Amino acid sequence: MQNSFDMTTLIFLALAVFVAWKLRSVLGQKTGHEQPKDPFARRETPPMRPDQAQGADKRDNVIRLPGAANDPVAPVEETAERWKDLAPPDSPVSAGIEAIVRQEPGFDPHAFVAGAKSAYESIVTAFARGDRKMLKGLLAKDVYEGFEQAITEREKRGEKAESNFVSIDKADFTAVEVKGKAAQVTIAFVSKLISVTRDAQGAVVDGSAEQVSEVNDIWTFSRQLGSRDPNWLLVATESAA
Repeated sequence: MQNSFDMTTLIFLALAVFVAWKLRSVLGQKTGHEQPKDPFARRETPPMRPDQAQGADKRDNVIRLPGAANDPVAPVEETAERWKDLAPPDSPVSAGIEAIVRQEPGFDPHAFVAGAKSAYESIVTAFARGDRKMLKGLLAKDVYEGFEQAITEREKRGEKAESNFVSIDKADFTAVEVKGKAAQVTIAFVSKLISVTRDAQGAVVDGSAEQVSEVNDIWTFSRQLGSRDPNWLLVATESAA
């Protein structure tokens, strides 16, 4: 009886050892260096260092996205460094540029100046040619109407105008204003231009075909910030003394 009991016990022990060995061979041993099977599986948050613990709250479990509302905003003084060559950091012009950037972070004042120069040249030469189509896409409605009226009167007199740029020497910000979504940027241009107007017989009635003149203009461009249309329209012009 005792031998029978001992034999049965040995058989079960042998089976237990065999099963344990099979499980070990299939699952392997936990070493502490295993990679998780699911890369998106939840992980325990590592303990914070003492310097991290101060001021921590439940929001630390939220994943912060770039540009989110709770991201720190660069101080005006730091941001203004990007365009300090165009406007002093503590000036109204710099504050106006910053107001635009707050609504449209992609706004680049240096690129704006380059675009304003191109628009200035295009508008002046289009006016001389009487290119209404070109002007209509660059001018606000009331400004276009004034330009179009001047072109029509010139055509009635049988006159033709020519304008050729020698250079645009300056294009400086003089004012930048933001009211709600409406932004206005005023640029002072100093250019050298050869401009002449001839009558129907070809005689010069204004300007000179040979003389280079310095021209000082102050133009204001406007745009609704956040609009899908990226174009700034000319809304006002004046000649500087």
